[in-house]
Amino acid sequence: MNMAENVNVSLRREDFDAGPSSFNEIEPNLYLGNLTAATDIDWLKRTKVTHIVTVDSCPLPRTIQDALPNIKLKYIQITDMPREDLLTSFEDSNQFIKYALEFGGTVLVHCYLGVSRSATIVIAFIMKKYNLSFTNAFEVVKQKRRFVGPNAGFVAQLKLYEDMDFTVDCNNIQFKMYRLQIAADKVRKAKILPQNYIDLIKADPALLTTHPEPTVYRCKKCRRIVANASNILPHKPKEQQIWRHVSSKRHDKSPKQDKIIDKTVETEDKEKEQMSSEPCNKTYFIEPLAWMPEILHKVDGKLHCPKCASKLGSFSWISGCQCPCGSKIAPAFYLIPSKVDWSNAVQNVQSTI
Repeated sequence: MNMAENVNVSLRREDFDAGPSSFNEIEPNLYLGNLTAATDIDWLKRTKVTHIVTVDSCPLPRTIQDALPNIKLKYIQITDMPREDLLTSFEDSNQFIKYALEFGGTVLVHCYLGVSRSATIVIAFIMKKYNLSFTNAFEVVKQKRRFVGPNAGFVAQLKLYEDMDFTVDCNNIQFKMYRLQIAADKVRKAKILPQNYIDLIKADPALLTTHPEPTVYRCKKCRRIVANASNILPHKPKEQQIWRHVSSKRHDKSPKQDKIIDKTVETEDKEKEQMSSEPCNKTYFIEPLAWMPEILHKVDGKLHCPKCASKLGSFSWISGCQCPCGSKIAPAFYLIPSKVDWSNAVQNVQSTI
């Protein structure tokens, strides 16, 4: 018999050891700690913990709920990798923590080591509660737990959260690009767009019959509407995308983490300076649209007018596109300016094939 057949490949939370119990009170009744603290039933009872937020690849063992039947648990399944998405969980986790504290509860937020993932959730909460920048909120948490260090991708997400005024603004251009890049990682692995990212495919602008936008882009040959002004993802010359350049390697949990964070913030400041120039119009990058059927099951290809089949541009989930201005955008769905016309008048209904 093959030795591998004797191995039980179904791992459980109990199979991992996160070391000695480690926790710190960030503010009254809000604790940040590791897995060991979250499974220390005696400490949980002694501290009167009423709510636990688990930010990890595995949920807590059932023994916690059995021992503390009234405890409220929230589980965010995520690994400590820079290109994982925590940003879209901030609103739910903030509400969970806020509600618990307002009603006299005690909250523990934890991941495996209590350094990156759980620290990111707590920093996001502090940012929103006190209207603090990422830098200031990070310092608040670090003063209480000296070795916290979100990975570089989570830092970028916290900075974007700050830019969106501590909410998730689905109309924010950077947020749109962020979600597209997260989706592109999924496409890279599965070769198709997962069902839970279908909302990224926006409605065909030519079929909108209510509240049509006044500014549209039309196929130069047949005049079919192919994009609204709101579908455009503007970029600046030589602009760099934050998440595309974040390493996927796990960072050491050491003093070096502080330098990583400082360097990330410095890089983002330089990127903001680059973005102060006028938008580039040498390539029209747009959101994925419903008239582009191949984007659901192909990683790259051409974009053709759905009415006259004229080539309008291309798409690439993985490699992206290098604009003549020097910007590298990925993923990229783009129209060639010479193939489309801008128009400030739109009919309510456009016939299509």
